[in-house]
Amino acid sequence: MKNQRKAYLFALLSVAFWSTMSTAFKLSLGFIAFDLLLFWSVLFAIAILGFILVFQGRLNELKHQSKQEIARSALMGLLNPFGYYLILFKAYELLQAQEAGVLNYTWPIVLVVLSVPFLGQRIGWMGFIAIFLSFAGLVVISTKGKLSGLEFTNPPGVALAVGSAFLWALYWIINMRDKREALSKIFINMLFGGAYITLYMLLFSSITIPVPKALLGAIYIGSFEMGITFVFWLLALKYSTNTAKVSNLIFLSPFIALFFIRIFVGEQILLSTIIGLVLIVGGILLQQIEPKKLKRLWKKDKPNIV
Repeated sequence: MKNQRKAYLFALLSVAFWSTMSTAFKLSLGFIAFDLLLFWSVLFAIAILGFILVFQGRLNELKHQSKQEIARSALMGLLNPFGYYLILFKAYELLQAQEAGVLNYTWPIVLVVLSVPFLGQRIGWMGFIAIFLSFAGLVVISTKGKLSGLEFTNPPGVALAVGSAFLWALYWIINMRDKREALSKIFINMLFGGAYITLYMLLFSSITIPVPKALLGAIYIGSFEMGITFVFWLLALKYSTNTAKVSNLIFLSPFIALFFIRIFVGEQILLSTIIGLVLIVGGILLQQIEPKKLKRLWKKDKPNIV
């Protein structure tokens, strides 16, 4: 049953929680190593998603998975949460929260680029303009606005933040071809991700119980970044009469995130970050407009001079 008011409520809740994540990542990483944060976050995400499945009486859905679907989940869990968050958390460790968060937000443009080899899609002239705008935003943020010498302030951090965007885009390309029910699929992916990060910790690091502040951060990230908020977003799409009405609300997230970063992390929000973010979001919005639609809009607004 469609209910646009409920759709907006769940969408705004999702945006509100996702907007706090840059702050949560940065504050938590002040008390815990990036890999250990991922281990505990995934653990709590598995617990919360499993609880939701039990509460909804849908745990039996996990039994009806083919070998091909299990193999796909194994790959998807490797990309996300394991690879994606391991790289992203390291980027947050190296960069300011505002830089890492905005650079990671380039993933919709990366998705357009990857759709060429993986989905066989073609990029039109509008797509190239969108990519250029977003790339310009990336350069502005990475150089902190010092464009004359193009000196990147932290090349490894920038590479990791943008690299995480590539992993996220690749994950969603695979996800688009997977027609399984969303919540059960994400839960299985999370289980594989949990297995990967556990193996990683046993081989390359160590599993310890973090200090209370770090543990609270992991609980918050696992519950809301990887768990409950995803359910809220699914409900928003379910209740909406038009998915575009709620999907566009997600563009509020990076701007609200800067507010939380300023208040709780204490970072001075740079003008270069704001300009770069506007360019990136502008590119994302532009690539959603089809050339024919843009032509119709131009004709509609064109003054009659005859």
